[in-house]
Amino acid sequence: MGQLTDKELKNLKPRTRLYKVADRDGMFAAVTPTGIISFRYHYRVNGRQEVLTIGRYSAEAARKLTRAPEALDYGMDVSLAEARALLARARRQVERGDSPSRAKAEKRTASIEALTFGGWAETYFRHKADPKSGAERLADSTLAMRRSVYDRAIAGALAKLKLAEVTPQRLKSLCDEVKEKRGPAVAVHVREVVLLVFRHAQGSGLDISNPAEQIRTSAIATFEPRDRALSPSEIRMALAALDHVAAAPTLRQAVRFVLLTGVRKSEFIDATWKEIDFSAARWNIPGARMKAGKPHVVPLSDQALDILTAFRTMFGTSRYLHPGRYDGETPISNATLNRVLDTVVERIRQDNPDFQSFGVHDLRRTFSTGLNRAKFDDRWIEMSLAHAPRNRIAAVYNVNRYLTERRIMLQCWADMLDVWMKGESAKDLIADAKKRAAEVHDDELDDDL
Repeated sequence: MGQLTDKELKNLKPRTRLYKVADRDGMFAAVTPTGIISFRYHYRVNGRQEVLTIGRYSAEAARKLTRAPEALDYGMDVSLAEARALLARARRQVERGDSPSRAKAEKRTASIEALTFGGWAETYFRHKADPKSGAERLADSTLAMRRSVYDRAIAGALAKLKLAEVTPQRLKSLCDEVKEKRGPAVAVHVREVVLLVFRHAQGSGLDISNPAEQIRTSAIATFEPRDRALSPSEIRMALAALDHVAAAPTLRQAVRFVLLTGVRKSEFIDATWKEIDFSAARWNIPGARMKAGKPHVVPLSDQALDILTAFRTMFGTSRYLHPGRYDGETPISNATLNRVLDTVVERIRQDNPDFQSFGVHDLRRTFSTGLNRAKFDDRWIEMSLAHAPRNRIAAVYNVNRYLTERRIMLQCWADMLDVWMKGESAKDLIADAKKRAAEVHDDELDDDL
């Protein structure tokens, strides 16, 4: 039977699917599509077919002196010679009727359970700092902040304890002490760091409850909620993060649609296709669905129409613009878009830990604030928000009178979002839109007749 050589291993190239190259005595090299080469051993023990991953092939290890067998263990980065030494160990275990794969798992579990909270915290920080962790890696600023909280406020109290000894009561007591000494913000971060360390342990295979999950943030400190309007730079961060969160593409588009149109969450959630007029580029919301009880017309920008076209393609059999996940006859739940925004905020905070949270209604505030900062006519903005004037006669007249101007303004708003995403200024777009809106002639006001 042919045997592998180091030269052959170095020349193995990845393919579209995992493939195997045999060595000897049941061992083979498995090559993944990403180019990782690992040594695996097929065997039967007690009537069962099993596979043991001996270790990952390392060209660097191949250049060094072969380590003694007692210095080796399954799962290490190894040379070909070292893999064969571990193979010999595994074969002896099989001959005794023992499962080397099960022994490997049990040893790993025992090692995991032996770690203290401090040990787990160190493995968490190493994992989050390691470039090999991919998307799990934290930004340096976020990692430094969490490390600082751990070193200053957590390590002295919890580092030497077993994970099982870190109870909800003990954690809550620590948070209360930190709140008194360092303030509520640090106390909240203490809970968050403990939460993340325990989640890292759970993700590593440890079966243990997370004490931080039994303590609400509000039980430690509450912060006064405030109205939130995103600045252009925050809009750019939010939309960039939105493209990478684990949410359905149509839900990400739904968030954009609400920002583009400035409507209330309920007005979008319950919207139906009979309200959409593609030919006139309008969304006609009946009075029964509006807060003030009056019909509302939303001029649709090109970007908003593109999103609706995608919705129609995906959900054409439903009466709703965006139906629920499991039932096309019901709209999405009231909490769905908020959950998407929560994940957006979490992603942004990986690089900007002080980024303030925001909800769906804050998109409407952002819409209003952005147009006001651009100094569009406040009458157009108020009507776009469906804020009725005190004078009822004026209200009926104005809703129709400024439809053309509002269409220009909302198209400009959509274009502003696009240029902000590119890191560019919207100054020229705004000036051009205002100029065109000011030139609207009476013969364009068909809705007055």
